[in-house]
Amino acid sequence: MPELPDITVYVEKLDERVAGSTLETIRIRAPFLLRSVDPPLSDAFGRTVTEIRRIGKRIAFGLDNDCWLVLHLMVAGRLHWRDERVMLKGKQQLAAFDFSAGTLLLTEAGTKKRASLFLVRGEKGLAEHDPGGLEPLACDRRAFAERLLAENRTLKRALTNPRSFSGIGNAYSDEILHAARLSPIALTRKLSADETDRLFDATQRVLREWCERLRQEASDAFPAKVTAFRKEMAVHGKFGKPCAVCKAPVQRIRYKDNETNYCANCQTGGKVLADRSLSRLLKDNWPRRLEE
Repeated sequence: MPELPDITVYVEKLDERVAGSTLETIRIRAPFLLRSVDPPLSDAFGRTVTEIRRIGKRIAFGLDNDCWLVLHLMVAGRLHWRDERVMLKGKQQLAAFDFSAGTLLLTEAGTKKRASLFLVRGEKGLAEHDPGGLEPLACDRRAFAERLLAENRTLKRALTNPRSFSGIGNAYSDEILHAARLSPIALTRKLSADETDRLFDATQRVLREWCERLRQEASDAFPAKVTAFRKEMAVHGKFGKPCAVCKAPVQRIRYKDNETNYCANCQTGGKVLADRSLSRLLKDNWPRRLEE
């Protein structure tokens, strides 16, 4: 799922291309995409784009009639820019947003179509799509700590909860926790002051570094390779491969469709965390330490 750095760069590149232009029409090929009926989608046609915002992991297009288009890419949704209007074709192309400056294509890979589009009225309507998470790059150390300690959860769950922190998902939470040298299953209310400070610093550093990295990667073009798995990442998506810091093999915890990657040497004092499925199967044969 595109997270804060990816959505931030999407918003910046869209702002360069469509702010001040006219949204002429929206061509929707997949009827499930549009999730709202009032106001009708036609109210967005012919309107000028006044603002583009990131709302958590959503992209919001402000229009000059006080309406907002709210787009959630979910896991597999991606955006593509074309300078000229193009035909919609193939199962992955869900919609085309035709602006006076060019066309924005929305695609979604896979069979589970989860991307969504809403048209809402005013700031009140827009607020209904904001989970309320704290902006991790706009808060100070105290606000971060207060939000972190509001509930006693594992660090992984606290960072990825959209009602706690805005825009952080599976990939960047792994990178943040590795940079902070903290276990993904450590409980928020058992952290020391030093560990909380380390987590705050790592969150700011990792997200800022990746925003800048993605800006440089895109350069003057529209982002073309938005993915949660990048070779420059320290642990995310690197199960079995050497940790970027200590070279120990990266470990994982799998649960349903999600996977948490971590370095036992850097983050858990050498302890291998239970894998929820495989560890239950192996029981006493499950290795407890990295050296096993």
